[in-house]
Amino acid sequence: MHVPPYNNRNKPLFDVGNELVPLTYFNIVNLKKGEKFTYKILGFETCIVPATGSISVNINNFFVAEIGKRKSDVWDDEPEGVYAPTGLDVNFVALSDTVEVFIAGAKCDEVYDPFVISSNDIDFVQYGSDDTKTHRKIKHILGQRQNGKVGRLLVSELYTVGQGGWSGFPPHKHDTDRKPTETRHDEVYNFRFNPDHGFGLQLLQQDGKKIGDAFHLVNKSTLAISSGYHPCVVAPGYEMYYFTILAGLSQRPLIQYFQPDHEWQVNIIPGIKDMIAKFK
Repeated sequence: MHVPPYNNRNKPLFDVGNELVPLTYFNIVNLKKGEKFTYKILGFETCIVPATGSISVNINNFFVAEIGKRKSDVWDDEPEGVYAPTGLDVNFVALSDTVEVFIAGAKCDEVYDPFVISSNDIDFVQYGSDDTKTHRKIKHILGQRQNGKVGRLLVSELYTVGQGGWSGFPPHKHDTDRKPTETRHDEVYNFRFNPDHGFGLQLLQQDGKKIGDAFHLVNKSTLAISSGYHPCVVAPGYEMYYFTILAGLSQRPLIQYFQPDHEWQVNIIPGIKDMIAKFK
């Protein structure tokens, strides 16, 4: 499901109980300096990630004085975040003139402790190549380093390296729980382009069907994926970023299933096996 950019007025783009991606939650919050945002979600753990600007965060008296290093856009600096357990009162206040904050969530009844993810805690992966048109960088905000501290939620930022090329390739899916071959993980993306008038395409092809659907991605497009193979591509001359939320049904580690016709390229794309391992 493609959601074109719109003013969501700080209301969730994908709320608790969404029929398409019931395991995920996603909100984008925009505030001016001094404004506060408060939420409490039962049955969902969340991660607060400033896209731009800095905020202070309070989670049941767990206080973070300042988080968020980026001033102009998502290419400006490294990401930071705060993990919030299910069912607790969360509020944050804008410290910059304007802030844009992503709230990523996954269905989870277990209660963990809140914690900060600083830029030093980010797990970086770079793989692919210009020759294979698959060169990209991944910044895991909630990744392997946070194993044991989080229930079902994986949060990452993905960047194309250079201008143009494919991401999420070879085509893969994760819509069926059949371990150890594949896990069910609902997924939500939010895209950004540099320059911001750039564009891309998202392919979504259901298993067993020869022809899939293509979605025109523009700056601030949001995409929810419940099933199917889903590679995407950015147009030449533009860089692409997408904020990624993965929520597992039965476990946190992701097991991707690659489309059999294209799986052979796993063996020729440099570093892709290391990338796959980082999602586990």
